Amino acid sequence: MVRRLYDWVLHWASTPYGVPALFLLAFAESSFFPIPPDVLLIALALGMPLRSYYFAAVTSLGSVLGGVLGYVIGLWVWGLAAALFFAYIPGFTPAQFQQVQQLFAEYNFWVVFVAGFTPIPYKIFTIGAGVFQVNFPLFLLASVVSRSLRFFLVAGLIHHFGQPIRGFIDKYLNLLTWVFALLLVGGFLLLKTL
Repeated sequence: MVRRLYDWVLHWASTPYGVPALFLLAFAESSFFPIPPDVLLIALALGMPLRSYYFAAVTSLGSVLGGVLGYVIGLWVWGLAAALFFAYIPGFTPAQFQQVQQLFAEYNFWVVFVAGFTPIPYKIFTIGAGVFQVNFPLFLLASVVSRSLRFFLVAGLIHHFGQPIRGFIDKYLNLLTWVFALLLVGGFLLLKTL
């Protein structure tokens, strides 16, 4: 089923509705859809490398607004929707959700930032932020910064290197985002201790 969804997402790149589909995919992925928007972003950017940054902006906006929906779901609807999410959304388990609660209690901004930038399912953290009533401006700031960094990194690589970078992105994007996030968080922790 996931493979069919993946193929369905990719097919939008060859239609005139690629950009609206990119926005809607980014929006949906931040609160309930299982396929990340990077897939369509890469396909569109490869087709029109000069518009890569525009596609990244559309993806970032859709993702942040979808994250706000996730926050609202967590804040107002979670009591009614929890069973549905645990039953039907891949990556949602009660044990994972308890871990998210502990992370929010300790790290707040950094939890949202790391989830927004890395391959961790962002939707768990957007909904969790609402459930655990994380400071909304802080949540929004972390979402804007992390999601934009992620999507503009992909767009920048494609804009500068074109088609040859696709294999590299497919193979190493997850690793690169983890390394960058760890270096960034480690740098801030080092500054804090100094």
